[in-house]
Amino acid sequence: MNEREQVIHNIKRAVMEGHFNDKVEVNDPVLDEAQIRTLLYKFLKHRQSPVYGVRNFIARRIADLVTFRMSRDIRMVGLENLKDVRKGAAIVTSNHFSPFENCLIRHLLTTEHKGQLVAVSQDTNFAMKGFRGFMLKYIDAVPLSRNKEYMATFFFEQLKELTDKNRWILMYPEQEMWFNYRKPRPCKRGAYFYAHKLQVPVVSCFVEIREKGEVGEDGLGTLRYVLHVLDPILPDATLNCKEDSLRMAEIDYQQKTEAYEKAYGKSLDYAFTQWDIAGWHPQPELATEEEKDLYSVLLGTDNQSVLS
Repeated sequence: MNEREQVIHNIKRAVMEGHFNDKVEVNDPVLDEAQIRTLLYKFLKHRQSPVYGVRNFIARRIADLVTFRMSRDIRMVGLENLKDVRKGAAIVTSNHFSPFENCLIRHLLTTEHKGQLVAVSQDTNFAMKGFRGFMLKYIDAVPLSRNKEYMATFFFEQLKELTDKNRWILMYPEQEMWFNYRKPRPCKRGAYFYAHKLQVPVVSCFVEIREKGEVGEDGLGTLRYVLHVLDPILPDATLNCKEDSLRMAEIDYQQKTEAYEKAYGKSLDYAFTQWDIAGWHPQPELATEEEKDLYSVLLGTDNQSVLS
């Protein structure tokens, strides 16, 4: 089982268990509490250095290039919903299915708000190596951590500073990335907790994933995207934080569900099928008997129906 197949297997298992916010990626860094504290300290200190500024500039230009290339396959609908929130600060939410789907929100921001997007990312992502690690460290990201001291002080201070500057902050309420998963998942309340604390609106988005009909040698189809901008969700200062964050999370999940059902013309259910993973096409003519058995396990059906 290769890495992608393992991820898809993990997605299916999580769906069957009803654990829609579980980690499914493999080979992500695993850090203990001491390592996380050290990582956060080094990141916050390094962010003040001239070296960080140079690398941030490089990462932004790379992101601009990727966003420009992706924009040729992006259609945006519902932009009229931004009329009352274009100029101010906001928390942006979207479905999390790719390391690069934040470029869709960057494209929206470039078109409508004219500013740099800031993304909230798990602290362990900042320990990644290579190109992906470089981009996560330097592309205007704020670490999210299980370290309570950091979250109670430095994390909130960073968000407050950003919203005071009318920045948009991307937070993924689904928590973990699920590779090319089309369906919206229930929202954790963290994004809405901070929307209430900061008294800023939530710009609710849902990304519809379509296939172009071209399948590469790796069995993955090329994709295009429709970014649905939904009704903004406003915090209610008359409610306490827990009540308000739960209220906003439920509204956002319902909006994303309605967008999914309208986009794909089907009711949302969580029975796992091959279609759920956009662009995934097991190739029967290239599959070994062992791989055919694997695909039948992944999809919960017999080899003939999966690969014929």
